Formats: sequence, C-alpha cells, structure tokens
Amino acid sequence: MAMKRQLPKLSELRELMQFKKPELDPVKRQLDKALTVYDLRDIAKRRTPKGPFDYTDGAAEFEISLARARQAFEDIEFRPDILRPATEIDTSVEILGGSSALPFGLAPTGFARMMQTEGEIAGAGAAGAAGIPFSLSTLGTVSIEEVKSVNPSGRNWFQLYVMADREKSYSLVERAAAAGFDTLYFTVDTPIAGNRMRDTRNGFSIPPQLTAKTIIDAIPRASWWFNFLTTPQLEFASLTNTGGTVSDLIGQTFDPTISAEDLKIIREMWPGNIVVKGIQTLADAQRMVDAGVDGIVLSNHGGRQLDRAPIPFHLLPDVVREVGGHTTIMVDTGVMNGADVVAAQALGADFVLVGRAWLYGLMAGGRAGVDKMIEIMGSEIRRTMGLLGASSVAELSPDHVTQFARLAPRNTAHATKH
Repeated sequence: MAMKRQLPKLSELRELMQFKKPELDPVKRQLDKALTVYDLRDIAKRRTPKGPFDYTDGAAEFEISLARARQAFEDIEFRPDILRPATEIDTSVEILGGSSALPFGLAPTGFARMMQTEGEIAGAGAAGAAGIPFSLSTLGTVSIEEVKSVNPSGRNWFQLYVMADREKSYSLVERAAAAGFDTLYFTVDTPIAGNRMRDTRNGFSIPPQLTAKTIIDAIPRASWWFNFLTTPQLEFASLTNTGGTVSDLIGQTFDPTISAEDLKIIREMWPGNIVVKGIQTLADAQRMVDAGVDGIVLSNHGGRQLDRAPIPFHLLPDVVREVGGHTTIMVDTGVMNGADVVAAQALGADFVLVGRAWLYGLMAGGRAGVDKMIEIMGSEIRRTMGLLGASSVAELSPDHVTQFARLAPRNTAHATKH
C-alpha cells in the first residue's frame, strides 16, 4: 500500500525549525564544539606557535614512553555491573586530609604563561571553581602568592625541584608553607634534563625569540603573539635564570646529587603533606613508604625524561598490592580521558594528576579552556561510572577493569650484572 502524502503543516514546521543564536566570540564558538580533550588539543595546535605547543605536546627522545603510557589506558577492558542502577553519581574523594570534587587534580607544569598568557592564574582559578587541587611548579611563571590570591580557599599544592643553591629551595618551601599550601611534591625524576628533540629542532627557547622561522609561524597565530607582547614579561616567578633552552635551565639550576638527605631536610621543614613525585619502580615505592612520606606519585614525568621508562599505569596494581595500605598513591602520565581516571581509581589509585590535558585547554581558550577541560573530563568520569554501575568512586574496584598486556618481559627475573 502506498504511503498517503499531505502538504506540510505550518505548525509542524515551526516545531522543527529551531535556530540557535550565533556565537560571535570565535574562541567560545570553538570551545563549545569541543567534546574531548583531543578536540581541545586540535584547537590548541591551531592557536599556539609550534615551539610552545610542541614543548607541551612532546616528550623525550623518540617519545616511546609517552606513546606507551597513552596506549596503556587504551589497552583495558571495562566490566560493568548490570542491574545496579547508579542514578546519582558522587565523584568526590578524600585526598591527603582534604576533599576534591573530582578524583583528579591539575598537575604541576612549567612555563604555563608560555602556552597562553593567563598561565597558572587560569589553572588555579579553574581548579578552585571546580573544587579540585591545583599544583604549582618551581618552574611556574606566576608566584606562590599570586596563586594563593587567585585560589584563596581552594587546595594549592607546590612541586619542589631541589636546586644547586639549596637556600633557594628552602626559601620556596617556606613561602609555600606561609601561603597555606597543604601539600608539597618532592620531585625525584629530574636530576638532569631529558633529551626533548622537538624543542631542539624548533630552536625553542625561554622566552621565545623572534626569528624568521617564528615570525612565519606567527602569521596565522597573531592573537598569541599580541597577548605575549602586550602582557608582563614572561619570567620565572621562583627563579632568576632565564634565556636559553629548557636543558640549559635545568643544567644551570638543578642538582643531580639530590639524595635521601635532601628529602629528610625538606620533610623537617615542611608542615604539611609531603609526596615524592617520580616513582618508577616497586622497590622505590617501598623505600619511600619506609621513609615515612605521606604519598607517592607514580610518574615518568610525562615521558619527558627517560624514554622507555616504566609505564605508571602498568606499575599501579603492583604498588597498590604491596604498599597500598601504608601511603597515598597517585598516578600521572598519559591521562587524556575521564575513563582513564576511572580505570586508575578502580585499580587502586587514590588520586590522578592531569598535566598536558589542562595545558591543551589553556592554549585552546585561556581560563575558559581549562574550565572546559575539567567539564569534559568530569562528564566522562560520571558517564563511565554510571555505565559501570558505580555510584561513588569508593565502589570502583579491580573487578571493573582488565589490563591487557601488549608488552610483556621475556624473563620475570632481572638479569644480574657481572
């Protein structure tokens, strides 16, 4: 039987014709279309000169560590609990004596104003508004006190690099304590600089130099250069050294002789939580627990130091099994989706740190871009938990996740060196 046809009714057409008011702000228009952190990365790449973008996006040597870290999160299988409705999702966690509205915080990242002029101010403000911790790096481009003023009632954490001039390091510890920062990362994975070849190829320096190459690169990114040239000079808030490459800076400032004695001294100075960042083996995790630290971060520095380093997400189950009841365990590197955060929590992580993702948001749209990144990841976390049948983070367990082994060692025991 042929379908009966009729002329369209005007009333029905009115219901179908829903026109949105056009968004005139090009940055907001792009952010509104972003559905994933990778979308924010694409916007960031279009808006940011190659040197700063590649500094954020890249890693050491052949970037094997970074690729493996991201692959590790993809090489999982979620196992949902059926007929367990999770109509109200609670994403909050207790971490290091305080609360966080989401099970992740913003990791410490250097040179944030290099990526976009709002820099750490945007990160701290967005973290405070979302109710999650913000971490400031020794290599930050705003001061400890400025972060406190932007995020006065939120949780601020400080990442310490031990410098050759120990008094400078001690001064930073004292300032962070005076400003009410509640947690300090003692960073152990940067005795010397990793070989970040993208930076070398780009001639990346701090601050960026105007050369024929950078000027050509700047033509489609005029807004970035306008902001860079019309805002306060880019400099380190905690260091006096500027100029040259990142490797130059690390070589001039950091001390490769950092030792357990330095940790002991800082521990005695610091009144709050002390967390050792850069743990890459089970043995070192155990050593730090024996040393009495409040927490550890399983991290290979985002793949930016030793290429082919251990994968933090792979290390997580072993560390949780051996020391999980004795210290706070955090993990970073390769986190690009809220589902990654859920997987880490399910396998026993107490908290997750997100680095590149918030910088992609920053480069994509300043403070609004960081807000968008947190919104995206929060939505992904809630959706993943709901589909797993978990109403709270505490309900996540290893039963929800299977890790597939793309890489497996040839021998279970380490060879003995002769």
